[in-house]
Amino acid sequence: MHTNLFTSGARIALAGITCVLLWTACRKDNKTSPDPAPRTDTTKVTASSDEDSLKYLMYQIMQVTYADGGRTPASGLPTYYWYSQVPALNPFDAKYANADSLLSVMKTYAINQTTTRPYDHYSFLDRNGVLTNKLMNGISSQAFAATNGDLGLDYGIAQDGGGNAHIFVLYADKNGPAGKIGVTRGWEIISVNGNSNISTSQAFLTSVYNAIFNSPSVTLGFRRPDGTTITQTLTTASYNINPVVFDTVFTLAGSGKKVGYFSMYTFSSIINSSGQDTYTKTALDQLFNKFAAQGITSLIVDFRYNGGGAVSTAEYLDNAIAPAGAAGKLMYSTVFNDKLMAHASQVGLTTTTKFAAATSKLRLDDVFFITTGNTASASELTLNNLKPYMTVKLVGAKTYGKPVGFIDFNIAVFDQNHNRKYLADLYAINFETKNANGVGGYFTGIDVDATAYDYVNVPWGDTRNDDNLKAIVNYLTTGKYTGNARAASTEMSNLRQAIPSLKPVNGFNGMVDYERSRIISAGH
Repeated sequence: MHTNLFTSGARIALAGITCVLLWTACRKDNKTSPDPAPRTDTTKVTASSDEDSLKYLMYQIMQVTYADGGRTPASGLPTYYWYSQVPALNPFDAKYANADSLLSVMKTYAINQTTTRPYDHYSFLDRNGVLTNKLMNGISSQAFAATNGDLGLDYGIAQDGGGNAHIFVLYADKNGPAGKIGVTRGWEIISVNGNSNISTSQAFLTSVYNAIFNSPSVTLGFRRPDGTTITQTLTTASYNINPVVFDTVFTLAGSGKKVGYFSMYTFSSIINSSGQDTYTKTALDQLFNKFAAQGITSLIVDFRYNGGGAVSTAEYLDNAIAPAGAAGKLMYSTVFNDKLMAHASQVGLTTTTKFAAATSKLRLDDVFFITTGNTASASELTLNNLKPYMTVKLVGAKTYGKPVGFIDFNIAVFDQNHNRKYLADLYAINFETKNANGVGGYFTGIDVDATAYDYVNVPWGDTRNDDNLKAIVNYLTTGKYTGNARAASTEMSNLRQAIPSLKPVNGFNGMVDYERSRIISAGH
């Protein structure tokens, strides 16, 4: 459902090659519409490379207009949310070595007066299409990938009381190479390609990161929570993403209250580029049917590592969790820049999203979200949308802070022989969201109701040692969260927290509205 921008109608001279940009809908069975009438301006732009083409097209989409051919208002339709705060720039200026450097400069102009820093530390270019395929189609790899898929796991690095380093698996996709052999949260990685000298030296940390995320295969030694070990060579693979890495239903002692719990690491879309249900939707359908069948009355949603993804999946979750009273009411509002808002109906953009006519089969008294600084965008959207309609509690740490999102623009060029060359997917901020109470703007994150620690060597669902679950269960039982003093107790001495600075962030923070991308592209 991403917007395939091949350059609308206009003929632009780029290094002697005529590049024709055409809007097409993302569904594979759609036919490309005929070229619209020529542009009224005759500006000739010359460039020396595909990188210059990318710089020019990116700048046009963000700052000038996303469509040509005389079919847009005279004022143009820039798509960048903060376009009005960016001065006129020359994308061909030699000081911009590439499109990324131009984008970096464009991101500096809109300043958040609260933080005195730029609002936009989110926009980026996906140059190989891997992220787009992962989020939109729920597939771990695609043709532009340097390797065939991935291992389907992420890790954190912790230190014990003696300063010794330990590597722990944070989560593993059940369908990925690691998940298929049983790897899951709490497993310790004790060797990497035969090297068991685990340390915090930069050389070692870099080698581990490259071995796990940038290599076609790696041999890892694991120690399970029960002390047993296994060594396995894992090879990257393409697989259907299952975002639900763990789920269970447990009964509270004394009250008999049934509580559903699940952890979800990404928001891969529930609908792919061909309009078909993805494995993500299948997994979520099975999950909520299970919860409904067991009659849960409280729900715990674990977003501690969830950086977001497709808006359609956030809407699915909100409809699956919301009470019956929310049916048909406003879920959230979408705010675009002033020019897009002024012509929203003309280009077919909707600015409101409502709950389904029939919402959840669940009858919940409350919902708890486990969050951290890695909880971002679409996951923040999900919990924010529910707040006007039900009791929502956050436990863990303040969220990342991203109330804005993307429409995906896929940029490519055609030469005079009609050969298409992919350049990049542009993810530049296009909109902001607000819930039914008008609440949004959480650029510095959403505060929690109770602070809890993320102990990375504790398996999923451990209500005794997982500080977050322990706090929530205590609240459900006594009406009070567990105090933070327990972190210093003897029983907690073997629990480990990951040190974020010891590993680069691996993952995506954002929300992408592929449906609105399709709406825009279908009209142009």
